[in-house]
Amino acid sequence: MKINPQEITAVLEKEFAAIDSKIEVKEIGFVLQVGDGIARVYGLDSVMAGEIVTFASGTRGLVFNLEEGNVGIVVLGDVTSIKEGDKVERTRRVMDVPVGDAMLGRVVDPLGNPQDGRGPIHTDKRQKVEKVAAGVCDRQPVKVPLQTGIKS
Repeated sequence: MKINPQEITAVLEKEFAAIDSKIEVKEIGFVLQVGDGIARVYGLDSVMAGEIVTFASGTRGLVFNLEEGNVGIVVLGDVTSIKEGDKVERTRRVMDVPVGDAMLGRVVDPLGNPQDGRGPIHTDKRQKVEKVAAGVCDRQPVKVPLQTGIKS
């Protein structure tokens, strides 16, 4: 039996072409402790302050305290679904919410998800929650007082 190098090369090239070479890199951490709505997580060395992370249960959290060796994360959902040792994954997105006319009169959670039973919010505009405020001179003057409560 004689081996034909061209046939072997053709078969190998066909097999290599069929391989999906997409590489996905994820930075994953693990919950050290959770309590009072705060989770301490280690392993997220490159996480940004204000970044949204996802816990293994699907609950989201907001990174707020960066320390050497661990980070503090505010849990934005059901804290009882998170336990010690759970995986936490970075999203590489800082917290933002939908904005625009579609938001008028709507009730949303901290992530901008509708809570009023009126269906999804249809807008493609989003704005970061943490941003530099406009200077005092750039703002419009207050012309009508805003009633916030009852004086006792």
